[in-house]
Amino acid sequence: MSTDQSGCGAPAGGVRVTKDAAGKEAIVEGRVLRDGAPVGAGYARLLGTGGEFVAEVPLGADGGFRFFAAPGQWTLRVLAPGGVRAERSVSADIGHITTVDVVV
Repeated sequence: MSTDQSGCGAPAGGVRVTKDAAGKEAIVEGRVLRDGAPVGAGYARLLGTGGEFVAEVPLGADGGFRFFAAPGQWTLRVLAPGGVRAERSVSADIGHITTVDVVV
């Protein structure tokens, strides 16, 4: 697991999930892709109702991200170099991994 060196303390791609943790958590994860290739530079943000900032992780080398979220509705925002910005609505539930691939 690597950490981002730009000042964000979150590990690139998000915290790894152990086999037993997935059943106890609400997890939102996925990858960011451009032209079929991973976008390895940028950030994924999790926003709550009303657009309030909740969490951010740098994208992993594989374009991956992962959040442990409270159950409910969320907005996933992706920011990448070149002015790339994309948003997706996601739902998180305990014991479920919500997978969202974002194509930019």
